[in-house]
Amino acid sequence: PSAVESGNLGTYLDARGQDEVTISVGAGDGLAFGPTNVWVDPGTTVVWEWTGNGGGHNVQAEGGDFESDLVDDEGHTFEHAFTEPALVRYFCEPHRDLGMRGGVRVVEE
Repeated sequence: PSAVESGNLGTYLDARGQDEVTISVGAGDGLAFGPTNVWVDPGTTVVWEWTGNGGGHNVQAEGGDFESDLVDDEGHTFEHAFTEPALVRYFCEPHRDLGMRGGVRVVEE
């Protein structure tokens, strides 16, 4: 189920108009992305930055478009540029069943 279907609405950030946006990996109790859901314009680069909390995490797109290494180091980053309008759902593989999921909505201008 998606974040909305599971009842875990998380946090939202409207980052349209920004060239780059950062999402924390290991936010909250260490088993979340923060913000959980982000709206961006086409061409925006999303940077995931590890907090060092919650053990090893990765960032993996449900459609397989991108996948980071499994890392637990604070300050580690992984980035992906989103070019086409879409809803891209992603998750942390080791903590997927615990609800560690997020989404990037690329909004047509």
